[in-house]
Amino acid sequence: METHTVFELRRYRLLPAGREPLIGLFDREFVEPQEALGMRVEGEFRDLEDPDAFVWVRSFRGMEARTEALRSFYSGPIWKTHGPAANATMLNSDNVLLLKSAGALQPFAHNLHRQQETGRLDAKGIVIVNSCSLAPATEGDFADFFFDRALPVIQAAGARVDAVFVTEQSMNGFRRLPVREGETVLVWFECHENEASVSRYQEQLRRNADWTNEIYPRMDSLCWRKIETARLAPTSRSLCAW
Repeated sequence: METHTVFELRRYRLLPAGREPLIGLFDREFVEPQEALGMRVEGEFRDLEDPDAFVWVRSFRGMEARTEALRSFYSGPIWKTHGPAANATMLNSDNVLLLKSAGALQPFAHNLHRQQETGRLDAKGIVIVNSCSLAPATEGDFADFFFDRALPVIQAAGARVDAVFVTEQSMNGFRRLPVREGETVLVWFECHENEASVSRYQEQLRRNADWTNEIYPRMDSLCWRKIETARLAPTSRSLCAW
């Protein structure tokens, strides 16, 4: 699979009852045209705790490739035809983090290839996205601590960690689509088989004295606000799933 180095984590706040029409439109009209331009739709998700939120991730070969691909898509015939219907489901679509890999872990290495969708009845699993808001220029040290101390405990407790990201600080080359600039974050994606496996994982963490007494408090103390978590269910076309 072609290496992609730039990722967007996009969270849309939707009008009531807008999520299912948007997912249907997205899956019918937007997946293949974006991927034909070199983008990859890594994951699509329903927020399990917010019925009016749609979360998705797309990736690019690099920043220049991102600018070119977005310019082509959003000035092209697919968006001109179907974009107004997509926008009609949304209150806003500007909650976007521009990210890059934080270390040696290859993002979304467990994802299916798009051609493997054939015959799949549905996507399974629960994806938990954890977002740490950090002081400027501290993401490197935070990532080192995460990989050295936190990641082994998280994995031993039963989570499959599919990606660890930090902010991509390059200038947004496509200003028509805003991103959350001026922020520094570390974000990690966990994938779990089902609710029962999430419960077992969380219980394992609670029983781990290093996690509860040292590792998590240390991470929490370095964040500007409480670590945010979103519990997500993959849609039927999400490549990121269990």
